[in-house]
Amino acid sequence: MNKVNEILEVIEIARETGKIRRGLNEATKAVERGIAKLVVVADDVDPPEIAMHLQPLCDEKKIPLVRVSSKSELGRAAGIEVSTAAVAVLDAGEGKKKLGDVLK
Repeated sequence: MNKVNEILEVIEIARETGKIRRGLNEATKAVERGIAKLVVVADDVDPPEIAMHLQPLCDEKKIPLVRVSSKSELGRAAGIEVSTAAVAVLDAGEGKKKLGDVLK
């Protein structure tokens, strides 16, 4: 399994057994509050400027940020029928070990 698929699987597990935030605004708030364990951003955000603030913010808070190729793929993993530009994992639930492995 490639890294992107593993990350999407962590999001799915966290959605079921932990806690996630969907969307750029919610992900940004989770990072600012220091409660995000992982932030995942889609590469096809348009315009890209709307998500550019997340990388420096995550760097400042020492929260890992990972990119995936598609908003629709990210939305599906987050359990919504529409695409989403970002997801923040607050609690990986039963996926804590997998999250640790993915972030190594």
